[in-house]
Amino acid sequence: MTDLRTTSLADLAADVATRRISARELVDRSLRDADRWAGLNAWVVVDGDRALAEAAALDEAIARGEQAGPLAGVPIGVKDLDDAAGFRTAYGSLLHAADPPAATDSVLTARLRAAGAIVIGKTTTPEHGYTGDTVSPLTGVSRNPYDPERSPGGSSGGSAAALAAGVVPLATGSDGGGSIRGPGSICGLCALKPSAGRVPMGGARAPGAGVLAVRAPMARTARDTAYALAVAAGPHGSDPFSLPAPPPGVWHLAAEPPLPRRVVWCASPGGFPVDTAVREAYDRAVRHLEAAGTEVVVVDELHEQPPVADWWTLWTAYRNRGQGHLRGTPAWEQIDPGLRALMDHAEASVTPTGLLRAFDACHRVNLEVEAALAQGEVVLTPAVAGQTARCGGQGTVDGEETPLWFPYTQAYNMSRHPVGVVPCGTLPGGLPVGMQVAGRHGDDWGVLAAMAALEALWSDLTPPPPEPVG
Repeated sequence: MTDLRTTSLADLAADVATRRISARELVDRSLRDADRWAGLNAWVVVDGDRALAEAAALDEAIARGEQAGPLAGVPIGVKDLDDAAGFRTAYGSLLHAADPPAATDSVLTARLRAAGAIVIGKTTTPEHGYTGDTVSPLTGVSRNPYDPERSPGGSSGGSAAALAAGVVPLATGSDGGGSIRGPGSICGLCALKPSAGRVPMGGARAPGAGVLAVRAPMARTARDTAYALAVAAGPHGSDPFSLPAPPPGVWHLAAEPPLPRRVVWCASPGGFPVDTAVREAYDRAVRHLEAAGTEVVVVDELHEQPPVADWWTLWTAYRNRGQGHLRGTPAWEQIDPGLRALMDHAEASVTPTGLLRAFDACHRVNLEVEAALAQGEVVLTPAVAGQTARCGGQGTVDGEETPLWFPYTQAYNMSRHPVGVVPCGTLPGGLPVGMQVAGRHGDDWGVLAAMAALEALWSDLTPPPPEPVG
């Protein structure tokens, strides 16, 4: 039987296109696995009847000789910050629980669907994606398939959990401060935050996290991520910042991409404390890379001052812009208390001048990343500083809870470089941990090639796919 965790997207689509397997069979397998993993609470809603009907229609079209797309029959999940026609977009919020279904797809969802993908449902997210743990007043707590007592991260936690469990081989995500890379790291995925503008953010509404945010497809492997990104990338008239389409074939990865010849490694950018077990996992991965022949340039620091403070100014201001107008109304009390506190911080502390200084810091952070990239093909940093949070809590550094258990992702939302995570180790208890891999502006395919090479190198350091409990 086809295993959605180990069969590539290209092979799944080819099997459907040549009728070796039907789209209906693939979707049925995905729906059954969603039931097996229901305890993860990774889905806001699954619409099996709709998905099976769409799969049957695709099978009939292929039987008539119609051309199948590059994602023919691939079942996908759509993060509940992203529109999928026929499904409500609730943003993890009680305030949107009774909204009508979306009439149209987001640009990302539309492109995946046009390539033949079939949406089986919406994946969970914290309210408006505001935090790194996927828990919300609307859907409750989502769980990590490697350890159901632990978080899958956030805000793309539902998508990451569904991918790690093998319920779907492809999902959508978004990242305004690490919301693809954090879940990717702690759910064992090769996940990419592409260059800002690579996947259009356009639509009827301005992006909730403004210049910080990107959308992207999420998959288990670097190769699948590249394959899906080739479908999703390209300009769109509704996004004035979207990037031109790359040359044809540029997303193709070699069968065995070579390891980078020279990389830059910074073990603790920003000077934040790192959990002992987490640091040991990263050190093992770096030693493994050196033993394979890659020159590792070690730098003590990437940034003159930690970027996370300026990122926080921008992030809280964007969130306050989105829902702050509800302050003082009955609706305010229905918002997640953590999100209310974040918006209250912005209301009380973020001044116009402070906001502009935070935007200016994006320029400084970009130059710092560029200076590091001048010394190597890619820059490697930890994706997390601490061990994965228990559901509803914070991650820990040497046993102490701290909100700064993943302080390394936000710099790249400010600098706008492409950056991914690659599984590189296993923490006590069997949870995976990922390494950040950042590359030059616009060189998403170079980052993906490096990720694919590192994924192969570090495969013996990472845990096997999880199995359902019970």
